[in-house]
Amino acid sequence: MPDLPPCGIYRTTVPLPDHIPAGRLVFFHNHGDPGPGIYLPSSWAANRARWHDHGHPIPSPAWAASLAPLAAEGFYRVREPFTCCEKRCRLYEADLLVQLGYDASAQPLLFVPEWTDVALAISEMGLRIDEDRLVRLAPLKVVETPRETQKLH
Repeated sequence: MPDLPPCGIYRTTVPLPDHIPAGRLVFFHNHGDPGPGIYLPSSWAANRARWHDHGHPIPSPAWAASLAPLAAEGFYRVREPFTCCEKRCRLYEADLLVQLGYDASAQPLLFVPEWTDVALAISEMGLRIDEDRLVRLAPLKVVETPRETQKLH
């Protein structure tokens, strides 16, 4: 299929008939067998989605164009201070290390790592943030060991 978006994580904005409703976190794979499709999260590990091995074929390039791209899961630096939402429940200060993840509804979550006596601990409790706050984050490069369980890349 021509003119497909790149492989990556997205939010569905229209339902995939008989399979997936609008507003779901999915991984879009623009090639493969039996062709382009979307994959639902099967679980989360270290605040990152793991994807089912079997996806759902997309009906058309037009449907794929309806997918809303999401910022990559991973570690970020706060470029400028911001609060989580209009209620101002949590302040994220400049230069703070955070981890971005998503829930099954593709809502962004921020996790704040903390130094402990032994290592850097990654919290398993993230806080929802308004999506418009993501522009205040700068992605960090982190060396990653390839995951044998992820077959999509």
